[in-house]
Amino acid sequence: MACVGMNLGYFLRFFYSLFFPGLIVCGILCVFLVIVLWGIRLLLQRKKRSMSASKNGKNQMVIAFFHPYCNAGGGGERVLWCALRTLQKKYPEAVYVVYTGDVNVSGQQILEGAFRKFNIRLIHRVQFVFLRKRYLVEDSRYPCFTLLGQSLGSIFLGWEALLQCVPDIYIDSMGYAFTLPLFKYLGGCRVGSYVHYPTISTDMLSVVKNQDARFNNAAFISRNPFFSKVKLIYYYLFASIYGLVGSCSDVVMVNSSWTLNHILSLWKVGNCTNIVYPPCDVQTFLDIPLHEKKTIPGHLFISIGQFRPEKNHPLQIRAFAKLLSKKVAESPALLKLVLIGGCRNKDDELRVNQLRRLCEDLKVQEDVEFKINIPFDELKKYLSEATVGLHTMWNEHFGIGVVECMAAGMVILAHNSGGPKLDIVVPHEGEITGFLAESEEDYAETMAYILSLSAEKRLEIRKNARASVRRFSDQEFEVSFLSSVEKLFE
Repeated sequence: MACVGMNLGYFLRFFYSLFFPGLIVCGILCVFLVIVLWGIRLLLQRKKRSMSASKNGKNQMVIAFFHPYCNAGGGGERVLWCALRTLQKKYPEAVYVVYTGDVNVSGQQILEGAFRKFNIRLIHRVQFVFLRKRYLVEDSRYPCFTLLGQSLGSIFLGWEALLQCVPDIYIDSMGYAFTLPLFKYLGGCRVGSYVHYPTISTDMLSVVKNQDARFNNAAFISRNPFFSKVKLIYYYLFASIYGLVGSCSDVVMVNSSWTLNHILSLWKVGNCTNIVYPPCDVQTFLDIPLHEKKTIPGHLFISIGQFRPEKNHPLQIRAFAKLLSKKVAESPALLKLVLIGGCRNKDDELRVNQLRRLCEDLKVQEDVEFKINIPFDELKKYLSEATVGLHTMWNEHFGIGVVECMAAGMVILAHNSGGPKLDIVVPHEGEITGFLAESEEDYAETMAYILSLSAEKRLEIRKNARASVRRFSDQEFEVSFLSSVEKLFE
């Protein structure tokens, strides 16, 4: 025992003797790191000054948006182009930059795509900075620890962007919060963010805690208490880091009440956070007649949304198949489901093929159509002919597709959660504006109920819905967006 005590005392003295030298080494390394980072910041500031100088010798403000998938056709891209157009009207002398990973197309093709998909044409020139490392933020690259992998990948992608262009104002318009401290502290930029959907939310924590199987919580994890606890710890740690980097933002804009609640709980920056509802092209759809058009027989069901896993297109197909099997209101041959959306990459294309196979398995392939990356005019044509608009994403942050369906005069059937529940499909002057559902059976029954209503009753719901969505117009967005980003220009 005495020998053991002597050995323990020897080791304690040995480690104690290393304590102060270790502190000194750590201090030196920290000082060295600070010097290196300060040197990088000075170099980037010099680069910023050279980029801001215009041909007439005056400094021009450089405003940059970080949007690696700007050539996609989703609601996030509509926010990007409307935000650019809004700022160009207010600050026409500024230089506008978009960081994008769409290296397979030219800048002109991207702008033409924005006009074709969203009917938006910018009034001044935009410079595109093409990023080669977008693969670092692809979810398929990280089968495990996806959130962490994509977030770390966004730091490297952001570094590539910063090396090519150092702006005065940096706005992350796609949700890559881990780039914010990079641009703020190394780039010396004023930073803002428009959050469509928090990278992690308290709802995601609840799913893991309750061991629910979802698209982002695999069944083998949800069934195993140990794996669930490990994942829960991982989520809590990630949520803490996410809150830390998000709090670096000087201005925070969120797209809905649902997103606001989560961002406030995670980022804790309520003094600079505002709801800015995304711009929905309400005006464009107001010329669609509200009465039911009969250019095609029967009833058309329309779904609008990118082919991403969280959109839960399989639920739409299964519910529609169940509706057909019930043979209510109409002959199955007179009901048609059209899924309209954008494909960002090969993963989305693979997902569409899986949905086609699901239709074949359910024997509804003749009753379901897929329309991918279609032009705006064709989208509007489908909306004008449809009776019901479908939406099935759990906790959708907002739901631009839902608003567009309501503005076009469809009876909306959306998921009973998130933005549709809290902000969109809500009573207007005490009158019903649409319907909400959750399960496959709920959707099938509600679709059958909508079809059973008289044309007059559906018309009444359409009128209420169209009147209620005027608050989501481009004009309302411009006012709210400019008011929110004003702090970045002071």
